[in-house]
Amino acid sequence: MSYWDIDKIKYEGTKDLKSGNFFQYYNPDEVIGGKKMRDWLRFSVAYWHTFDQRLVDPFGDGTAIRPYDKYSDPMDQALAKVDYAFEFYDKLGVDYLAFHDRDLAPEGDTLRETNKNLDKVVDKIVENQKTSGMKVLWNTSNMFTNPRFVSGAGTSPYADIFAYSAAQLKHSLEIGKRVGSENYVFWGGREGYESLWNTDMKMEQEHAAKLFHMAKDYANEIGFDAQMLLEPKPKEPSTHQYDFDAATTISFMKEYGLDKDFKLNLEGNHANLAGHTYQHEIRVAREAGMLGSLDANQGDKLIGWDIDEFPSDLYEAVGAMYEVVEAGGIGPRGGLNFDAKPRRSSFEANDLFYSHIVGMDTFAAGLRVANKMKEDGVLEDIVKERYSSYNSGIGADIESGKADMKTLEDYSLDKTQKELRDATSSDHLERVKDTINHYIIDTLSK
Repeated sequence: MSYWDIDKIKYEGTKDLKSGNFFQYYNPDEVIGGKKMRDWLRFSVAYWHTFDQRLVDPFGDGTAIRPYDKYSDPMDQALAKVDYAFEFYDKLGVDYLAFHDRDLAPEGDTLRETNKNLDKVVDKIVENQKTSGMKVLWNTSNMFTNPRFVSGAGTSPYADIFAYSAAQLKHSLEIGKRVGSENYVFWGGREGYESLWNTDMKMEQEHAAKLFHMAKDYANEIGFDAQMLLEPKPKEPSTHQYDFDAATTISFMKEYGLDKDFKLNLEGNHANLAGHTYQHEIRVAREAGMLGSLDANQGDKLIGWDIDEFPSDLYEAVGAMYEVVEAGGIGPRGGLNFDAKPRRSSFEANDLFYSHIVGMDTFAAGLRVANKMKEDGVLEDIVKERYSSYNSGIGADIESGKADMKTLEDYSLDKTQKELRDATSSDHLERVKDTINHYIIDTLSK
């Protein structure tokens, strides 16, 4: 029985300028830079956006038409959705999925009832994993949707809510072990504040760190050997969220002793909301040795909220994948999870396939271009030349630590303005950007 009215998506190359039910750039078993594309990219489908999202926005009800809408009972639909999901994975040709606990099954009146519902669905997922070989890139807990999390979970001012959050998290970690999650993500959807006037910011951050430590300790206790990840986001829904961006989150991790056990899961749209490019956030994490995994989406520069659009910006994807190529991969266990949804006007069931196709092809194209630039050393040469003054003379003394404030003063006191100006040179930044454009056009036209 087939649940989706579409054929299996295959790689066909750039035979047609029009998009279709095929990949133009993603050829999973093609070797790029010494690894198969599927191993570089490790694509993952997000359960919440793909199968649960009704395509609502702040101004309108959901428009999504889904084949499993015929099930009216929430548990019947939850169980049926697993079958639809696994056929979707097979037809799309991905190897991973990701989910929140509350994506899978409806809540009961108590956590005991909720866990019982959840376990029934997880049992079915595990059965499907055995026959399909599908793996879980990461799982997590939804501790932001229910009204009880109105003021956060780990940062809640209410002790009962902190306790409930820990209990929910405990079962979610147990599920992670059952399904073999390679990572476990903590996204603080409401871990922040609305106003400082009624907030003990230090206490809230200490409590958040305490919950993370509890989670890691329990994962160790049950033998759940997943990579633990924190996901930065600056705002929305909270006015200010504590994991603002990569740099802020790394500082938080170091302050509370989490940096040895946790890395970062980064998202393109979150980077934009923090005032950064996706490439910037990945660079910060990469250079700090904190790159864990990536969520693939993009925002709209004209819209000021997290719209989770499927990625189609080639320039942005090239920048992100250049950082990945420089790192040798997306962390030891990371991948590209499509934390993205179709637009509200793309409401038909098959739009779920088309949206993933553009996302997968965009990052596959980004990988092809980034690897070519890396092989040619074009950017390495540009950067090396720009900083060449540190290879000899006073520059070498600065690098080696031989120089101090006194020697640098002696060196600089009698330098004329002309000599200082002559010590600089043009960055030719426009030529750099033009070069990148040439690589995009040339690499993808072959």
